Amino acid sequence: MKLQAFLPLVTHPHGNSDAIASNATAIAAYLGAELHAEVISAHISNASTVMSRLLPKLPELIREAEAASRQRGEHLLEKIREEAAKKPVKLTTGVSSAALLLTGEAAAIEARYFDISLHGWETGNSTSRATAEAVMFGSGRPAILLPEALAIGTMGHVAIAWDGSRVAARAVADAKPFLERASKITVFTIVDEKPLTEEDGAERLAGGLRRRGLAAEAASIDIEDRPVGIGLQVHALERGANLLVMGGYGHSVVRDFVLGGATEDVLDDLRLPVLFSH
Repeated sequence: MKLQAFLPLVTHPHGNSDAIASNATAIAAYLGAELHAEVISAHISNASTVMSRLLPKLPELIREAEAASRQRGEHLLEKIREEAAKKPVKLTTGVSSAALLLTGEAAAIEARYFDISLHGWETGNSTSRATAEAVMFGSGRPAILLPEALAIGTMGHVAIAWDGSRVAARAVADAKPFLERASKITVFTIVDEKPLTEEDGAERLAGGLRRRGLAAEAASIDIEDRPVGIGLQVHALERGANLLVMGGYGHSVVRDFVLGGATEDVLDDLRLPVLFSH
C-alpha cells in the first residue's frame, strides 16, 4: 500500500517559495509515496459599502490580490510538476479557495484524508506557519516541516526527541516509514530540563526499535542554557541527523493555538526537517 502525502500550498499574503517543489518531491520519492499538491487560494471578502466609499479602489485591489494569489498557485504547481517528473513521483494536483482567515482550517480538513502532510517553512512567512500549525493540531495526521533554505535529500539518520509522553509515542509511531528506511536512529533524552517518568526511557525505546531490526541507540543530552527546541536541533545536527521526530505540544483556546515551549522553539527557528505529531 503506497503512502499518500499531502502538500498544501499557500499563496497569499505570503506564498510558499519555489524551494517547496524540490523538497516535497524529494520526500515523496524517498518514501515511495504518491503526492497530492493542493493550492489553497485566498478568497478575500467583498468590502462593505462603508469601506467602499472610504476606499473607492478597494474592490479593484481585492481583485488584483486574488488574481495574484491564483497566479502564484499556478506557478507553484508547474514547478512541482517539473520536479515530480524528474524524481519521478506520482503526482496529483488540485486547486481550491478559502476565506483568507480560514486557509489553515481548509488545509487541516483536507490533510485528514492522507497519511502525512508536508509543509514548506520559511522564516518570517506567517501564512505558511499558520497553515502548518492548523494542520499539525487540527488534522490528526503527522506533519513534516521542511526548511526552505535547505535542499532536502534522504533521511538516513533520524533523531527522536523522547520524554516518555503520549505525544512522543504518537510521533514515533507516525515516523515508522522513516524509521524503517533509516540507517541510523538516535533516541534523545534531555537530562537537564525536567524530571522524566523513566530514567532509562530512551534506552528502552532504542532497545524496542533494535528488536524490530532497526539500528537504534540512546543518547542523553545536556542542552545547557539553550531553549529546549533549539538544543534538540543543535544536538541532532551535530550528530548528522537528517530528520528530528518529536511530539507537538499545544491546545486551542478560542481557536488560537497555545504552543508548548519546545514546539514553539522549533517553529520560531527551524534548522532541519522536523516531523511533528500531536
